[in-house]
Amino acid sequence: MATKDQRRRQLAREKFERQQRRRVQQRRKRWLGATVATVLAVALAGSLMALGTAGFGGGDPADDAAASPGPSETGPAPDPCEEPAPGKPGTQQWEKEPAMTVDESASYAMTLETTCGDIDITMDASKAPHTVNSFNFLAGEGYFDHTKCHRLTQQGIYVLQCGDPKGTGLGGPGYTIPDENLKDPKLKGNVYPAGTVAMANQYNAQEKKGRDSGGSQFFLVYEDSQLPPDYTPFGTIGKSGMKVLAKIAQAGAAAPDAQQNTAPNATVVIDKAKVRKS
Repeated sequence: MATKDQRRRQLAREKFERQQRRRVQQRRKRWLGATVATVLAVALAGSLMALGTAGFGGGDPADDAAASPGPSETGPAPDPCEEPAPGKPGTQQWEKEPAMTVDESASYAMTLETTCGDIDITMDASKAPHTVNSFNFLAGEGYFDHTKCHRLTQQGIYVLQCGDPKGTGLGGPGYTIPDENLKDPKLKGNVYPAGTVAMANQYNAQEKKGRDSGGSQFFLVYEDSQLPPDYTPFGTIGKSGMKVLAKIAQAGAAAPDAQQNTAPNATVVIDKAKVRKS
């Protein structure tokens, strides 16, 4: 039979063990909380970096791109889009920016005939002549035809990114164009308003390197998005196009791939891109 002294030591030991277990549990909770916060911070930073490097440019606000969450626990929503038209993206490259042929005093209209519906965009050549001229050229060459929109972001930055025939965020036409219209008064408070169409690029704000690195990739803003004014705004989406974007966004995005692209669950393919003077 244990003595009072032995019993006291046993109770003290059990109390100490309980305290140690509580400390371990508390450390685990703190570690888990820090880990979750770090993951979220890295995800948002990855989104912005992707927008500024491979995602929003030619390799990409934009990601500027792991910001979108992975598939929901209930699984992705049904695909709201149609099957793509027969055909494959082109592989043509050009060494130099195309010669200026657009009328800088005019507006141009671009129609993206996608598997999810038509997206009509008004472009202002007076504010972004090099950008509009490049889109006019590339659309005329069929460069955007049969290309996938490879990224959808859904946290903080609400954009659909397109314009890469490779569908990876790493493709481009072989040439680059200058940044334009970065002081557009519409970009108030570092916000790209819903309905904006802007260029992706490889600008790194921290190192202040990568200006004038736009290629063919662009992003469509479906909700106001917090982004620094580093991405050429060159177009505005019409009301019917915004409805198409809302349908795409509602279907959600997949988990990040090897390039940190969060692809839309909807099958978003540009069957045909057309540009005309309006």
